[in-house]
Amino acid sequence: MLQPKRHLLLKKRASSTKEMTKPVDHKVDGFSRYRIDFGYDGTDFAGFAKQPGFRTVQSELVKALEVIFGKSSKDFGMRVAGRTDAGVHAQHQVVHIDLSASQIKRIGRNPDVASRVNTALPEDIRVFSFEKAPAGFDARYSASFRRYRFRIADKSSFVDPLQIRYVLRLKVDLDIGLMRSAAKKMVGVHDFGAFCKARAGASTVRRIRYIKIKRNPKDGNIVEIELKGDAFCHNMVRALTGALVAVARGRATVSDVSDRLKSANRAGSFKVLGPRGLSLIEVGYPRDELLAEQAEKARRLRSLDEN
Repeated sequence: MLQPKRHLLLKKRASSTKEMTKPVDHKVDGFSRYRIDFGYDGTDFAGFAKQPGFRTVQSELVKALEVIFGKSSKDFGMRVAGRTDAGVHAQHQVVHIDLSASQIKRIGRNPDVASRVNTALPEDIRVFSFEKAPAGFDARYSASFRRYRFRIADKSSFVDPLQIRYVLRLKVDLDIGLMRSAAKKMVGVHDFGAFCKARAGASTVRRIRYIKIKRNPKDGNIVEIELKGDAFCHNMVRALTGALVAVARGRATVSDVSDRLKSANRAGSFKVLGPRGLSLIEVGYPRDELLAEQAEKARRLRSLDEN
């Protein structure tokens, strides 16, 4: 599940080799910025972000990078496109790091840094490409959208034992029609305060571009929920899908979801689904010349009045 589309992977690898041989011209505070595309099986991680005493994706990635570039007191200035919770997978994740001139020299004559990092990584993380970032690139703020997929097996589904780590199992029947009706209420620009863990000084206004729900008859009749949005707050994807499941089980109505969304109040909201089955599958960016503009836009505190 960690492999991206083959043509994308080959394109990125070719670009990586080509870019690493060019002079570095994009500097941030004297450092040169690089983009890393990678994926991971999140089952055995306590989320992406570093936490003392826990195994996380970031801590493993930093350790591998230090094998090549030496110790870094600030984790190479690493910033991720979207932090994932404990147990959540990523088919395609993006970070940027900032390297000094002396660190870049350690690349030497082998420009295939992605392969070198992979030799130092555990098998549940794989780097697809390591390339120089274009001017204005910020892995988090330059991103224009994120796309997630939640795979759920209900009583009507069969789970391939080789896929059991990537499917959430529920011993109930889910009404797909009701889920789609509730999902329509979530699409668009809303204050998703009822479906997020609030952070001081942060907006919970987000735009959901679409929510697609279907059964996959070629994969055990598993229910697949795909969500695409400009960004997602902490726990937002699992909270939204939890609401959809509540409706599908008859424990809530479409009107209940609409009312909760309008309230923008987390208190008494729907149960958040477990992480198993949830994967970040794509992070999108605008054209290179628009990266800085997108980053500036994303940094502004968003409100409903702007839309």
